[in-house]
Amino acid sequence: MKRHLRVSSRQRGVPVFALQNLASNGTPLYFWHKRRKGGTTLVSAVNQLSPTIAEQVVERLGFRSFPAPNLSSLRLLYDAWCRRVPFDNIRKLIALRGQHSGPLPGDDPTDFFSAWLRYGTGGTCWAAHGALHALLITLGFNSMRGVATMLVAPNIPPNHGTLTVVLDEERYLLDASMLHGEPLRLRPTEPAEIGHPAWGIRSTFEQGQWLLHWRPLHRTEGVDCRIDALETDADDFQRRHEDTRVWSPFNHELVVRLNRGHRVTGIAFGRQVEIDDLGNVVDLPLDSIQRIKFLIEILGIDESIVAALPLDEKTPPPPSAAAR
Repeated sequence: MKRHLRVSSRQRGVPVFALQNLASNGTPLYFWHKRRKGGTTLVSAVNQLSPTIAEQVVERLGFRSFPAPNLSSLRLLYDAWCRRVPFDNIRKLIALRGQHSGPLPGDDPTDFFSAWLRYGTGGTCWAAHGALHALLITLGFNSMRGVATMLVAPNIPPNHGTLTVVLDEERYLLDASMLHGEPLRLRPTEPAEIGHPAWGIRSTFEQGQWLLHWRPLHRTEGVDCRIDALETDADDFQRRHEDTRVWSPFNHELVVRLNRGHRVTGIAFGRQVEIDDLGNVVDLPLDSIQRIKFLIEILGIDESIVAALPLDEKTPPPPSAAAR
């Protein structure tokens, strides 16, 4: 694989400006006009990644050149993400147990990707979707952060960050927690489904909102997730992430999820859990030695950060019915 990646100047858009810095071989990273009815819209450069980080991330995801902002590339990019960037709370557990000051780990996309490149770690929903959004924006996709609610209890406020991409006047869900393998097209006029036995997801449009059904590793019977807002800004996303410092189901016990082959594998609250290519669930107890071995040998997490990972402690109940 070549060390430096190429940027094509003729894709599904028109390059309009380059970042101030160039990739290390002198090649600019372009943003694009999106052709829309009634004119063109310039993709925002807010939260863009630096050329150096963008190049390293795209290469680690398995691309020989920067993917063009089209549906074919989006499918390949998201599939690579689901197989290589875990949903996990490894760095969050270390930070909270160590009472670290400053923003939560991964709140800044550059911090998220720097840790992923070094350790193989990902993040929880707010961090992971902030990072995926930054990558997609950098590559020229029309990406938007969203806010949703995992309906794990009645009458709870939004508790989940998510992400959609608008492409060729269609909207697609790319959730970095659910890791559903391919973009899910969202149309209010019809249900949609990714029918994979392990990471399948389905959506319906009810009472003006999308409702998603998926299978977390700790609730393999399935959970519904309601999309509350398709678009929000960086400040709102960061505030909601910081709010989880007070209480979250991911503040005390290790949770990791990743797609491997045709199965989903990971750790959920002291158990090693797998959903296989037939949809069957394997759920096994996991002691501390087995946990270390699984993280390093199966998921590829760097042993130095695994060594810093604290043991699980029982998750306390939320401080109120309005649990975050």
